Amino acid sequence: MTRVAPGNRFTPGDWAAALAVALLWGGNVVAVKAAVATLPPFLLAGMRFSLVALALVPFVRPRRDQLGAILALSVVLGIGHFGLLFVAVGGMDSASAGIAVQLSTPFSALVAWLAYGEALGWARGIGMAVAFAGVALLAGEPHLTSLTPLLFMVACTLAWAVSNVMIKRIGPINPLAINGGMALFAAPMLLGISAATEHDQWAAVMATTPAGWSGLAYTTIGSTLIAYTLWYRLVARHSLNRVVPFTLLGPGVALLGGVWLLGEPLTWHKLVGAALTVAGVAVIQLLLPRRADTKQDQTA
Repeated sequence: MTRVAPGNRFTPGDWAAALAVALLWGGNVVAVKAAVATLPPFLLAGMRFSLVALALVPFVRPRRDQLGAILALSVVLGIGHFGLLFVAVGGMDSASAGIAVQLSTPFSALVAWLAYGEALGWARGIGMAVAFAGVALLAGEPHLTSLTPLLFMVACTLAWAVSNVMIKRIGPINPLAINGGMALFAAPMLLGISAATEHDQWAAVMATTPAGWSGLAYTTIGSTLIAYTLWYRLVARHSLNRVVPFTLLGPGVALLGGVWLLGEPLTWHKLVGAALTVAGVAVIQLLLPRRADTKQDQTA
């Protein structure tokens, strides 16, 4: 199991990597929204991981003893996070999705409490309540025609929180090997789900515009090959509570991208929901118990 030094500090390279990840992931929901305009979500996710596997598996592979953990990760992160994320984005606008995906932070705090015994405290409890209230406000968003996409978003953020603990427990491994191995396992599962639950896939592929293909390219290269590789390295070097705060930039990127690039309406539900969610997440991340954070570093 990887051990991270309690006093490990962010280097300039770590800062640059964390900021790049936040920006790439913030723009990812905009890219996915452009792609799911024609491509069914599970098909899109399967195509994404197929491309990632083709790009990485011939060059970097995990050890045989790590395959079981990566297979489990492919179910939680590949299907539970990405599959459900793409379904959720298909049913809501990218700005709302970029706000709701921030639930990954309160869920990460809860998972860290369960996995590492990290103290929560009353302040972080309030932060969680505020963050959930901000996302709950999106349920009243007039352009959200069903609560189902929002529920899928809640489920996918919980899967993301669990996956980070799973990544830390794999031990020392090349981040590209995680990406490639997970993609190799996740791609056929997602394509199988698409075959069982979605229809007219070939017609959807033929109808996809350059904007849709650009969205697929972005979510494959930017969000996966680049962002997740950087993220795995950060998670391996630092505690979750030190790296997750950078995702606070995501809602702003998604909100601006959705409004400016996709022409999505800017409503008070989004503005207030974003403010509450980011404020709650900030409280969770900035008011950390010092001992708890150190304990996680030593046992991760």
